[in-house]
Amino acid sequence: MNPLVESASTMHEASNFYRTIAWRFMPLLLLCYIFAHLDRINIGFAKLQMTQDLHFSNTTYGLGAGLFFVSYALFCVPCSMMLDRLGPRRWIAIMMVSWGAISTSMMFVKTPEGFYILRFLLGMAEAGFFPSILVYLNRWFPTSRRASFTALFAIAIPLAGVFGGPVSGWILQLFQDNQHLRGWQWMFLLEGAPVILLGILVLKLLPDGFEHVQWLDDAQKNLIRSELSAEDSSKSVTSVAGIVRNPYLWLLVFVYFAVMLSVNTIAFWMPTLIQVAGVTRDSDIGMLSAIPYLAGCVFMILAGRSCDRHKERRWHLFVPLAMCSLGLAIAATTSQHLVGVMVGMILAGMGASSALPMFWQIPPAFLSSGTQAAGIALISSLGAVASFSAPYFIGWMRDATQSTNLALYVLATLIGLGALLVFTVPARLANPKA
Repeated sequence: MNPLVESASTMHEASNFYRTIAWRFMPLLLLCYIFAHLDRINIGFAKLQMTQDLHFSNTTYGLGAGLFFVSYALFCVPCSMMLDRLGPRRWIAIMMVSWGAISTSMMFVKTPEGFYILRFLLGMAEAGFFPSILVYLNRWFPTSRRASFTALFAIAIPLAGVFGGPVSGWILQLFQDNQHLRGWQWMFLLEGAPVILLGILVLKLLPDGFEHVQWLDDAQKNLIRSELSAEDSSKSVTSVAGIVRNPYLWLLVFVYFAVMLSVNTIAFWMPTLIQVAGVTRDSDIGMLSAIPYLAGCVFMILAGRSCDRHKERRWHLFVPLAMCSLGLAIAATTSQHLVGVMVGMILAGMGASSALPMFWQIPPAFLSSGTQAAGIALISSLGAVASFSAPYFIGWMRDATQSTNLALYVLATLIGLGALLVFTVPARLANPKA
């Protein structure tokens, strides 16, 4: 047989093999992360009623929304390190049951202090989830195939918006004052309680790793083991001290800052931006907010496939961040016109959705398997500062100027600068070997 034909056939078989593995647990992880992101961002929809009912200012809302990420930053590293102590299955289940109970408890908020405390506790409960899942995926899939599967997992973020937006708007409107509860209280109940059940499913169904499953034979396990081991031998950071000393990791913290500004500006303020543009019905706001997330779903999958096909990482991160920067600027410029706001939000939503999975292809390029949990958690925790800054800064600027425009221009500029910083990481480190 022609060696090229044989090689192509082997690559096709390997692709099918890893795709089959993904179907074993990816749907469950995807569903878990949809609810994780939904419980994180549904405060943006609750704001449409909650701030009026409880007499919260925009600054109070922004601070409460952002406190989630202060707690996230503080507890991300220690929570992620628990992954290897308890095993992925048990630790992920514990986190999910905890944050499901806390998210549901948001329905009882009466005061700013109660709001702040529960948001802080929610950040603590969720702190290790996303880094733990990234490490978990990295221990199943080699670098050359990882972007597609990470994008498949991270598509939960826009999917949470696609379904969560209309569902949240529908709950706010349909359940208003049902059984003496306000619409936003029903929303926290109906979107938080299912997470507890999902946590129990994870405990029953999620495998701890490929070494522990019966549905892979020894040859298949050896294939995964050999590919991951070959990658590990070429990585430069092999100790915790090496993480702190590596200059590229600290540069990536600033890039991740831009990524988080993108994701959380869209998540926490898009419903308000649509409302300011003239849409008054909660259900209509929910439906319109789904459109940018739907566009993000499609663009994210295409970007992940392109990233793996071309074995290129930097441009695949720069372009989404630049799109988000431009989209926010357009939304600010046309803030009183619904069409302009939606065009800006669609562009920003596509960019923000794709930037997150594309970013997480770069750190594992130089972090060994033994340092990935600490390294990914460190980047994630420091990047959470941006997640706190975005909602609080916009809320403060909105109270001070009665407009979000200036805040959006500032955030668009910072995201654009973060996009340029991507190229400070050399291509030889960022891009996987062919």
